[in-house]
Amino acid sequence: MTIQRTSAQGNYSAPRNDSIDNNTQNHKSGRWLWFWVGMSGIAMVSATAGALLAVSLTSTPLLQTNLSPDEAAVFDGDRISGSGLRFSELTRPVNILMMGMSVLPQDIQHPPSESLKLGYHPQVNSFDGLADVMLLMRFDPEKKKLVMLSIPRDTRARIEGHNAKKINATNVLGGPALTAKTVSNVLDGVGIDRYIRINVLGVAKLIDALGGVTVYVPKDMKYKDESQHLFINLKAGKQHLNGDQALQLLRFRHDENGDIGRIQRQQMVMRALMDQSLNPATVTQLPKILNVVKDNIDTNLTVEELLALVGYGVRTNRSNMQMMMLPGRFSQPGEFEASYWVPDKKRVSSMMGQHFEVKSELIPLSTEPGSLHVAIQDSTGSQNTNLRPLIKVLQKAGYNNVYIAKSWGEPLEVTHIVAQQGDGNSAESIRNFLGFGEVRVESTGNLGSDISIQVGKDWLEKVRNLENTVAP
Repeated sequence: MTIQRTSAQGNYSAPRNDSIDNNTQNHKSGRWLWFWVGMSGIAMVSATAGALLAVSLTSTPLLQTNLSPDEAAVFDGDRISGSGLRFSELTRPVNILMMGMSVLPQDIQHPPSESLKLGYHPQVNSFDGLADVMLLMRFDPEKKKLVMLSIPRDTRARIEGHNAKKINATNVLGGPALTAKTVSNVLDGVGIDRYIRINVLGVAKLIDALGGVTVYVPKDMKYKDESQHLFINLKAGKQHLNGDQALQLLRFRHDENGDIGRIQRQQMVMRALMDQSLNPATVTQLPKILNVVKDNIDTNLTVEELLALVGYGVRTNRSNMQMMMLPGRFSQPGEFEASYWVPDKKRVSSMMGQHFEVKSELIPLSTEPGSLHVAIQDSTGSQNTNLRPLIKVLQKAGYNNVYIAKSWGEPLEVTHIVAQQGDGNSAESIRNFLGFGEVRVESTGNLGSDISIQVGKDWLEKVRNLENTVAP
């Protein structure tokens, strides 16, 4: 930016000498301030680059699997980060398949000998078992978005060379390459650039390395499995969890929604981790964090590419971080030989087109108010909140399929208007119509809804105005 300085003609009085001296001192102080800020930034970048170089040269490589040429060709090998001083800059949209591995001794051919003498089945550090968690993440610097799509482990999928099975079996049958192929087929042919597999033992280490995580545990959770020494014992309420406690929250699935409810809690934990951990200080700590978890990670990302992804996350506005779940339904009893999450092809195509730029020949789903299912969830923390005025004003605007659903989340100060199926535009339309609330593109609302309105305490301030609006 160019700053132009002009002098008035005519009446002009010379400044006093002490004013000149003060201005000069302030100017010098400003120059020194910017000098030290600049030097600090250079030092931070240099320290990070040096530490990353040390990690790259001296530690165990992050790629712990030998991919054949055909397997490597499944992934797009084009560069995703800059070079030189731009090594931490993401240069194009990239899709990352992330898998969370929960592996027991009986899942692998050669388990550690010590694991066989314990009298129970402990988690082992391996990448050869079932993919307990599956995410497709899109980092898009062009749209300044970060999108995460959770794929339920029980998703019914056709696997190349095999019959239809649960998608979490693909890693056992053919590793990350077959998993990527299968995920791509389920998701309308979306391209996958890289993969990350992290063992469940590494998840706890990672959360500890990040200083734990503060979340709202939605209900008391108690479960015991002596065969695995899995003990879950969490109380409801907002609390700071260490790695082991967070893992208990992430693994619990013994309620009415099973794995789907667990995915909702996973999204809650991921958002909390991003809110508290994606900052410049975390970037400088990345080498240290990698050293803690490197033995529990297998990825075809380079360290430099990983830094570029984290750096992009730091710079991304939290409102542009979107978390969704593969649209679908629970299978009916007797429908298949096993219980599945059955993908909804039309909704999948709509979601992939809107958020992953995958072209589809299917007709887009209607987003007219009358076609949307809108769930109202009381998250005010109050007893017997009057939600009827909200339902009436929505119905008056043409939202005919409005219903009240159970709320399980944290009491909210601000209402969340949740795009449960990824339709952020419809959620934004409702927010603009109501004049309050915050749009969230995530899957933490009612499973059967298109949009879930999680009514917060701000509703209590608006209810009188809405009652006046709908009064005859």
